[in-house]
Amino acid sequence: THGVNCTGSCSWKIHVKDGLVTWETQQTDYPSNGSETPDYEPRGCPRGASFSWYIYSPLRPKYPYVRGALIEMYREARQRLDDPVEAWASIVEDPEKARAYKSARGKGGFARSSWEEVVELIAAAHVYTTKRYGPDRIAGFTPIPAMSMVSYSAGTRFLSLIGGACLSFYDWYA
Repeated sequence: THGVNCTGSCSWKIHVKDGLVTWETQQTDYPSNGSETPDYEPRGCPRGASFSWYIYSPLRPKYPYVRGALIEMYREARQRLDDPVEAWASIVEDPEKARAYKSARGKGGFARSSWEEVVELIAAAHVYTTKRYGPDRIAGFTPIPAMSMVSYSAGTRFLSLIGGACLSFYDWYA
């Protein structure tokens, strides 16, 4: 098993044949922490060793899915309104519509969408929230730097640029 706070930062050698991952082995070239500290070798767990199964799993989501009640309302609003932000506002400012999509939480009912549609919906929600309540009402949780410096930096930079609040992974321990 693996720890619940796994950062996904263990390094793996990935063996590929004809464009397909064939197996993974643990990386064994971590730098030494000095003679008084044990080496990390080997580092990795069953979760990492089985990751290629996830890549090729027929159950892996390959498209975005959105709560069905919400996406149907958004699509209907977009047919009536040219501006995505106005379409989002027409949903969240209508108590009946807001209640309808929020009460669908936890009940499944996801509908397949396109990347373009979900990016537009997310952007509209961000713009709406920023205009209505201020940028500090946008909060985000990015991976810790040990997991992926690119993911951490991209998320933190985005939140910083829009004036949002960046939550820390380390607060999870408190």
